[in-house]
Amino acid sequence: MSNVTITIDGKVCQAQEGEFILNVARANDIFIPAICYLTRCSPTLACRICLVEADGKQVYACNAKAKEGMNITTTTPNIAQERRAIMEVYDVNHPLECGVCDQSGECELQNYTLEEKVDSQSYYIADSHKLTQDWGLLKYDPALCIVCERCTTTCKDMIGDAAISTVARGTEGIDAALKESMPKDAYAMWNKLNKSLIGPSNGETLDCTNCGECIAVCPVGAIVSSDFQYKSNAWELTQVPATCAHCSAGCHIKYEKKHTSIANPDERLYRVTNEWNYQTLCGAGRFGYDFENRVASKDEAAFSRAVQALKQAQAIAFSSEITNEEAYMLSRLKEVLGVKLYNPQAYAFNAFLTSYAEVTGEKLPKSDLKKVHASDFVISVGSALKTDNPAARFAMNNALTMNKGAGIYFHPVEDSVIAGMSKNMMTVQHKAGLEEAVLYLLLDLFADKSKLPQSVVTYLESFHAKKTITVEETIKEKVVEKVLVKKLNEETGIEEEIEEEKTTMVPKTITKEVEVDENALLAMVNASESFNADLEKALAKKEAFALIVGEDCYGHPNSANIAKLVGLVATCSDFEVVIVPPQTNALGVSLICDLDSQPNGYTVGYNVKGDFTLSALGGGDLDMPALNQQEGTFTTINKQVVPTNAALGYNGYVLKDLYCAVTGETLANTIDCTPLLASKAGYQAIAFDDLPNYFSNDGVEHRGYALTKVSVTAKEVVCTPIAQGMDGSVIYHANPVLQFNDFTAKSTQLQAQGGVYVSKAFAQDLGLATGDNVRVKTQEAQLVLPVTIDSKVDGSIALVSRFDTSKDTDTLFNGYRFNQATISKV
Repeated sequence: MSNVTITIDGKVCQAQEGEFILNVARANDIFIPAICYLTRCSPTLACRICLVEADGKQVYACNAKAKEGMNITTTTPNIAQERRAIMEVYDVNHPLECGVCDQSGECELQNYTLEEKVDSQSYYIADSHKLTQDWGLLKYDPALCIVCERCTTTCKDMIGDAAISTVARGTEGIDAALKESMPKDAYAMWNKLNKSLIGPSNGETLDCTNCGECIAVCPVGAIVSSDFQYKSNAWELTQVPATCAHCSAGCHIKYEKKHTSIANPDERLYRVTNEWNYQTLCGAGRFGYDFENRVASKDEAAFSRAVQALKQAQAIAFSSEITNEEAYMLSRLKEVLGVKLYNPQAYAFNAFLTSYAEVTGEKLPKSDLKKVHASDFVISVGSALKTDNPAARFAMNNALTMNKGAGIYFHPVEDSVIAGMSKNMMTVQHKAGLEEAVLYLLLDLFADKSKLPQSVVTYLESFHAKKTITVEETIKEKVVEKVLVKKLNEETGIEEEIEEEKTTMVPKTITKEVEVDENALLAMVNASESFNADLEKALAKKEAFALIVGEDCYGHPNSANIAKLVGLVATCSDFEVVIVPPQTNALGVSLICDLDSQPNGYTVGYNVKGDFTLSALGGGDLDMPALNQQEGTFTTINKQVVPTNAALGYNGYVLKDLYCAVTGETLANTIDCTPLLASKAGYQAIAFDDLPNYFSNDGVEHRGYALTKVSVTAKEVVCTPIAQGMDGSVIYHANPVLQFNDFTAKSTQLQAQGGVYVSKAFAQDLGLATGDNVRVKTQEAQLVLPVTIDSKVDGSIALVSRFDTSKDTDTLFNGYRFNQATISKV
């Protein structure tokens, strides 16, 4: 798109041609009232309050697009009259519950009623009784709902669930005579408002992935958190800007806290909010926030034992649910003590990035989720997109819905949520272990062959063969027949019958033999017979391509070759490549720590089991603070180093105390390490307190800083044949929706126990019910685990959870997330 210049209320503004006027105004700090519009979603024209005058004509700022030279006035006498009437209509029969409403104090209906100076009411209509609805983690009060459709829009355009929609209200219609006496937009809005409410799209119960984004975007108190309802007024809460600690998206959040009760002055967390105009939050971040580890005081005896344990340790095993600063201290402990550092997920991820860099010359992929949002053709390989990193799923869905995009989801596990995101979503359910074949297929379909190594080109050619097939074809055949027609003889004046030839084109079906190219890779990955035709249709008019690569690839037996193939996609095709880190700060850990493949001897565990365990979950040999009790930074999927703040205090010891005691170094605070990260590749010497953490009105993210380029020497690519896929009964090491780790499972609203999660059909085949126990046996181990029938699990591959480490499900696998197994009822 080209840049254009427009004028809004006399202010000259730069914009992209076709950009909505409302977004241009917001980016230039010009206020235009709007209730229904969401920045990253499609306009609904539900509220109509964003009326402006553009070149002398009234238009809606949320829907009108910027054109060169356009002159816009945000308020005229007629527009002011319309806006006031609209707000009066919104206030008709709206319950006067402001004293107890959860939205009071941050209610947009309150704000705009005051903004438009509504001090009297010109309209009325009989009210109707509307029952509140319990949607599990959410509650919906239709009496408070103003049907702005922000909830339905974000559910469709951002999340991909499309779980809620407008439904009939079933009340008395407004008097048609009002159409002549009311401003037209106020009448149209009221007429729609009085006919509609919000309800589940399936007409029954809410069936969604429980992201709770509808709570965030609701301008009134119609949709609220069941847990937060009637717990606190908004203005009583202190906001702590932070970063979500559950996955590598590193979403910006605000912890909101106050005292527990009049009798208990201890602070506790009441909810999490997000900057919903600019970043979407999943349900784990929204509801799984109270995972703090509370201790009464410092346990000096346990601390002394911890110091001795570190001094005698031969290895430190740890998870990636740590900050960059903690990773830095662990790397220094390795240098000082000579111990091994063991983190299998981060180790595999680092090895993958290293192999990727051998092709690209850069350890970090250039692209991020912002590029996915901007794409119109997105492919996902090796990721349980629904649960591994919801932000990646949201980005893909947003690209499909907002950019009229298309996509392909390659994965062994059937997923109706992903398949249902768009009619332009192609799903290919291949065998476990064939991620490598998928990457070869992508190179075959999309790479510039002149840029590929000759060995790869030759290998790809080996999958092609010429095949003669018989096809039916309809042609039009010319048929000539003689017919008698009557014509007037001009000489005699008598009508005569004359024989003429009449030519017609008649359809005819013929069969013929044609030679076609047969690509064995398509059959190998179980692509449908219509794949090529569907792909050709999907690619029509597509210009921006993105590839999401997930964790299934990092533990694959041929992960090094897969990484190189991904590197070839990045360098030899038009795809922007995004590689999803497997855990909260796995990217930071892999860049900061020199990791080892195996531990040995006496091991100290940090948030994992060890001979001596340091645990933020409690119950270890020495308690540690959880990530909502710490200051520090994370390294996100977007390669941003972002800050997080302590939402709650911690009375015990922290890793910094152990580090100083063992090394003899002095650190006043953990964040003293933040500028020291610059000694590691990609990081900068910026103090923690100098890191920004906000979004500006134009939607630009000002959070921390971007990692600098990490260059390495590229190597020649040696082609490796495709590994064999898995047959028979297969299990998948993955989590259900909303669960990521022991911390989400510990939180009040998301409490859960690990085990085996199966589809309803799978359960019926084995005669299972939720709560039954099954024996899962692989070549590596066997465990007895509880069963959960999960409506969000499809197909015949059972999910073995990993969020509950007490179940020790890692023992069933050998690095790769899939494994052959037998499952039997106990």
